[in-house]
Amino acid sequence: MRYDVRGELLGFPDVANVEIVEIDTLFSTMKDTSDENISFTIVNPYALREYSFDLPTDVKVLLEINENSQLSVYNILVIQKPLEKSTINFLAPIVINNDNNKLAQVILEPRKHTDFGMAETIESFKE
Repeated sequence: MRYDVRGELLGFPDVANVEIVEIDTLFSTMKDTSDENISFTIVNPYALREYSFDLPTDVKVLLEINENSQLSVYNILVIQKPLEKSTINFLAPIVINNDNNKLAQVILEPRKHTDFGMAETIESFKE
């Protein structure tokens, strides 16, 4: 599925459109549609943990979100070897409004979200 990027992806200001392809219930890939060299592995945070936060008003406006909007949330994964050492950034989620295919990256305040880290390893979620 293709999405219109609103605002900016951290470190990638020129990415305007992305395509997301689900690999499985945990992993997906997000690729820049105009530059095949820009690709991210993203994860479904809800497959790993309880994960909730309030969306800032500016993001709601950017994505045209209302109380009936169907949303998806992903987090960027930095792949390491072995895979269990890969890290997830829970402080900068990717939020998608599935009703209009608009996407934005949200930057959460660490002081308000002390349970979320910027580099949590996958292995820390093993049971």
